[in-house]
Amino acid sequence: MIVDCAIYRGGRRAEGPSGLAEALRVARADRDAFLWIGLHEPTEEEFEQVSREFGLHPLAVEDALSAHQRPKLEVYEDSLFLVLKPVDYDDAADTVGTGELMLFLGDSFVVSVRHGTTNPLGSVRERLERNPQVLQHGPTAVMYAVSDSVVDHYMEVAAELHVDLEELEAEVFTPGGTAYGAVASRIYGFKRQVLEFRRATGPLAEPMERLAGTGVPFVHDDSRPFFRDVSDHLTRANEQVEALDRLLSDILSAYLAQVGVRQNDDMRKISAWAAMAAVPTMIAGVYGMNFAHMPELGHPLGYPGVLVLMVAASTGLYRLFKRRGWL
Repeated sequence: MIVDCAIYRGGRRAEGPSGLAEALRVARADRDAFLWIGLHEPTEEEFEQVSREFGLHPLAVEDALSAHQRPKLEVYEDSLFLVLKPVDYDDAADTVGTGELMLFLGDSFVVSVRHGTTNPLGSVRERLERNPQVLQHGPTAVMYAVSDSVVDHYMEVAAELHVDLEELEAEVFTPGGTAYGAVASRIYGFKRQVLEFRRATGPLAEPMERLAGTGVPFVHDDSRPFFRDVSDHLTRANEQVEALDRLLSDILSAYLAQVGVRQNDDMRKISAWAAMAAVPTMIAGVYGMNFAHMPELGHPLGYPGVLVLMVAASTGLYRLFKRRGWL
């Protein structure tokens, strides 16, 4: 469905024809005007008219309808096609959610196609309409503002993930904390969220570098410093994602080492108690044999002596294991 459709002239929203073809004709007739159409999860029938009126490439149209694209920049004869993946972090559920945002940029028009619940476009359009000096630069200003908003939110999500990672780290290294299975599950779940985050930020680096360079059609030369700024912010976001992944790997390694140490301690304790139980069992087993000639077999103090021997052997082993830290 079409969420918003407006003509901007000289950086300000203006009244225009309701039909797409007529609105585009009016926008192209004025060099200071352009048309911005916003769509949310359009169907093939809904998008057919838009693609026909604006001459969008069939491959780009197919990508915009099917979604599930990686961030990329495609250059076609009549338009640019930019794919962004906005992210959002649900702190209550500890999950990173991603949407998809496609921008078609051409001669005097911008078409934005959004999939998912994550929506940076509403705030971007409002902010641009309050700054006509930026919006008067045309469709390139829209592409820059949308990219800048998406990348800046990457930084916010990365900061929230760092806070949760510090909490997870404190939980891992707290003695007698959460059970092994629960902590391991949280660590692996956190790594899946970081991986989802990386899928949104990593592939976007190459498109932003191209937009900051030269030779990309429909992009004004004066906008290159702004795209370089977005690229710089994206680099910082990617570095934070890499740092998150490394910290998670380190925490997981440290936690597994802790588990190994605890298991070794448990095995030493089990072995020590088994040794203390084995000595009396061995003595009792020897004296339980049905032989006629055994030491002290007929002595009146033989039975108490054997019991004293068992207690003394067990006590000696207990003190030995205790002194070595096995118990």
